[in-house]
Amino acid sequence: MKKHNNIDEYIADFPVETQQILNRLRDDLQQMVPNAKQKISYAIPTFTLNGNLIHFAGYKNHIGLYPGSKAIEVFADDLKGYQTSKGTIQFPIEKPLPMVLIKKIVDFCVVQKLAKKISDSSC
Repeated sequence: MKKHNNIDEYIADFPVETQQILNRLRDDLQQMVPNAKQKISYAIPTFTLNGNLIHFAGYKNHIGLYPGSKAIEVFADDLKGYQTSKGTIQFPIEKPLPMVLIKKIVDFCVVQKLAKKISDSSC
């Protein structure tokens, strides 16, 4: 796995179509949480707010979103039809990202982070 120093380098390693999706997701996440910082953590793009808030990553066939296990549990009904595992959601790359759902998840994570002030894990 190639080590990236920042999110721009990470995104630049993908095909143009995937770069567009990742850049849009990044921009949308920044608009959702304007006070969040961005960094590479666990070798993938990460937004932080009182610790890690949410991660995302590109793959050949999907975009991974990593909000943490609590968010997967809370939004289980909304996530039917998507591949999930503990803390992970896979959005098929050939379909538009469900930004309304992603915003609900991010808002939930922000509330969890600000309420608990957990220092180093996703919500």
